[in-house]
Amino acid sequence: MAPDVTAAADVPSLTDAVRDYYGKVLASTADLQTSACCTAQAPMRHVAEALGNVHDEVKDRFYGCGSPIPPALEGLTVLDLGCGSGRDCYVLCQLVGPNGRVIGVDMTDEQLAVANRHLGYHADKFGYANVEFKHGYIEDLGAVGLADCSVDLVVSNCVLNLSPDKPRVFQEIFRVLKPGGELYFSDVFADRRIPAALLDDPVLVGECLSGALYEEDFRRIMARSGCADARVVSSTPLTISNPDIEQKIGYVAFSSRTIRAFSLPLEDRCEDFGQVATYRGTLTGHPHAFDLDDHHRFHTGKPMLVCGNTADMLSRTRYAQHFDVIGEKTTHFGLFPCGPSDQPSAGAASTGAGCC
Repeated sequence: MAPDVTAAADVPSLTDAVRDYYGKVLASTADLQTSACCTAQAPMRHVAEALGNVHDEVKDRFYGCGSPIPPALEGLTVLDLGCGSGRDCYVLCQLVGPNGRVIGVDMTDEQLAVANRHLGYHADKFGYANVEFKHGYIEDLGAVGLADCSVDLVVSNCVLNLSPDKPRVFQEIFRVLKPGGELYFSDVFADRRIPAALLDDPVLVGECLSGALYEEDFRRIMARSGCADARVVSSTPLTISNPDIEQKIGYVAFSSRTIRAFSLPLEDRCEDFGQVATYRGTLTGHPHAFDLDDHHRFHTGKPMLVCGNTADMLSRTRYAQHFDVIGEKTTHFGLFPCGPSDQPSAGAASTGAGCC
């Protein structure tokens, strides 16, 4: 059995270190010392347009590592874990529209002060108010009033690595997600387990390095949380430009990954039932093709053989209206021969879960 990856962490001191680093040490993104909390990929056009409407102070205090904003958001209830100054929340509240709702949760008073300071500014700009920020811990979402099966989508941007109790975070995520709901997040991963002693270094913690999850431990945690098939959407190697940080932890290979997972009863291997999926080309920003993950690119109008798990992801979630999925699970043909897409994402790699 794999060790408890959080057992060695001093939970109170680690939480305090994270709160101090993001509340007191960092004044803007210019203070970051690695590329861990920097976005490498340009956002989709509609996301970029929404970002242009966000207040400058909110954007200046952004420390994410990706763009965890999937399509098909109108009318959804979205939860942003570790929302910080609220940048992604203010983007999301435009994309879900006036009939949707966005909830941001963070433990850092200074960051939430920035987010709340601009509630009126954004409500006036958008013409409606559909976002709220809650002070609390992502390990205990019940304490901030989030009930079972109450959220359509959970997002997080380079925050889960900072948690001292990652298994509990993922348990909470799948507790609050509705059946068929989606977890879509960006975070830092490592190619090996990080020594627990490095959690005492506030810079390594704050720069999202010493808390990075070993990819195989992530797979195990997800399985224990009831998610047998989490998919890598994209992966980008991280660079460390600070020589002192390089000296301490440069032997570890880090990557920033975007992960997609669903609250569905999936199998732990890709099984073949002879099913076929065809993308209709109707997702905003994806007229010609849609990448479910780093090895499933669906071209508009082109039928594609899929495994049972992929068929369920496309037919039992909010993506169902954008796909035609043919075939039932009445006849089993053995394992499905999943492989890389014809145009894989740069640097993409599998977590070892699901199709690979």
